[in-house]
Amino acid sequence: MTKPPAACLIGWPAAHSRSPLIHHYWLRTLGIEGGYVIEAVPPDEFKDFIFRLSLRGFVGANVTIPHKERALSLSKPDARARAVGAANTLWFENGELCSTNTDVEGFINNLDACASGWDKAEDALVLGAGGSSRAVLFGLFDRGIKRVHLANRTIERARALADEFGANVLPVAWDAIGDLLPRTGLLVNTTSLGMKGQPLLELDVGQLPSHAVVADLVYVPLDTPLLTASRARGLKTADGLGMLLHQAVRGFELWFGRRPEVTPELRALVEADLTNT
Repeated sequence: MTKPPAACLIGWPAAHSRSPLIHHYWLRTLGIEGGYVIEAVPPDEFKDFIFRLSLRGFVGANVTIPHKERALSLSKPDARARAVGAANTLWFENGELCSTNTDVEGFINNLDACASGWDKAEDALVLGAGGSSRAVLFGLFDRGIKRVHLANRTIERARALADEFGANVLPVAWDAIGDLLPRTGLLVNTTSLGMKGQPLLELDVGQLPSHAVVADLVYVPLDTPLLTASRARGLKTADGLGMLLHQAVRGFELWFGRRPEVTPELRALVEADLTNT
């Protein structure tokens, strides 16, 4: 008798993740026999764990901090994973361990769902130059955004990322953000500013044009000060929880063979879980 397919989330520490909640909901609603568990794997055991993934009964995995870069080097990455420099989703194809980065489509598909027409923006302003910023940049250029201003608290990191992505990324000093807001059609926060326990992101959304779209990758709290202020101005917004839900779709499809949907019911389920912790 064959065991039902199972996937896992590999991290260290394996903190309280919402991924099992999301995947169990889809398994249940689609009537699929399968499993999804959290595996706490320290860095020195990660390589061995990955090489024995199928022997452990897994058809694939999500990978989170601090293993995303190692996952890339130990698998066959696609163009997205290579461009982002990190892999968060693993699966087997013809016996080979393949990888991708679903943060790209999570970000883009969430924007499409929340703020259709966002890709008409001439100028985008991205705050932060970390790993998630790479996924955002790749997604924006993939959808035809012409120019992205990249602001980081240490401008050297913004310059380094601009060198990788080319002339359409323009690094800017953090204190120059205010000057750019009046012509920013899409503002994306990829920093931890505004996250619970972190300093506030201090900028005046009143300077943004009335057609601007504002996206925040932070999802604790659900309504960051940036999103609250943007909605009060009547701007279209996309939140971090939406991205979290949309980035999970592709992995599920690769592992279990059905493409799940991000529904209001699923969102309410994860929202309730976030509010209770």
